[in-house]
Amino acid sequence: MTAWSNPSPRRFARREWGPLFRTIRDALVHEKWRAVPMTIGAVALTSLFQVVQNTHWGFQPVQDLGSVKAADPLWLALLRTPLSLFVPALDLPVWGALAQILLVFGISEICIGWWRTLLIGYVATLAGTTYARIGLSLGRDHPFGLPVSDRVVNDTGPSAAVVGLAIYVCWRYRAYLTGGLVIAVMIGEVLVKDNLAGKEHLAAIAAVMAVCVIRAKWGPERSRIPLGRRPPPGPPPPSRSD
Repeated sequence: MTAWSNPSPRRFARREWGPLFRTIRDALVHEKWRAVPMTIGAVALTSLFQVVQNTHWGFQPVQDLGSVKAADPLWLALLRTPLSLFVPALDLPVWGALAQILLVFGISEICIGWWRTLLIGYVATLAGTTYARIGLSLGRDHPFGLPVSDRVVNDTGPSAAVVGLAIYVCWRYRAYLTGGLVIAVMIGEVLVKDNLAGKEHLAAIAAVMAVCVIRAKWGPERSRIPLGRRPPPGPPPPSRSD
């Protein structure tokens, strides 16, 4: 008998991933790709930016629209941030960005809606952008500091938004183990490769966790109820006598 045949792991799996799985399955079965129009648009926009920035004439316009660096004036970085999510990082394969958007943005759009997906994604990305400036002011010798060379790092791509969305969706569906694993992986990333991207991911996690705490304590009542949970069965209808 395998360990998976034990009812306890099965119950845990149903509790951890069952509501999320049912939500995604039902949306895709009934609506198919119509369930994720924003995600499809994001994939198309990222693909377009990738094609354009690899032409001799399109690199600089894409950078002007969506490239964020800590050396930029803050107003310019904030202006470029919305599109920076969809500009693929120059040092990473574009398929990675497309896969992240398709999977995580798609799940989020189905589970929490397109506008919340964009909002949480931007909160996470802005947290990373803000941290970069704070980290540079702290300096290389501080545990949370950054070297001066990171001032000119091209800070684009959806990774911070993806991490933040994963944490938020896990919280809304009470998939706490999955959310904890995401956090552990991001901490491990920083320990193995201490770079700007890894620390920005931790900043994104901290910002989204703060949003979760605020919504849990002071948000509307519906934000305190886990999504995807089946309501308990109601009482049987009263019998009718002829």
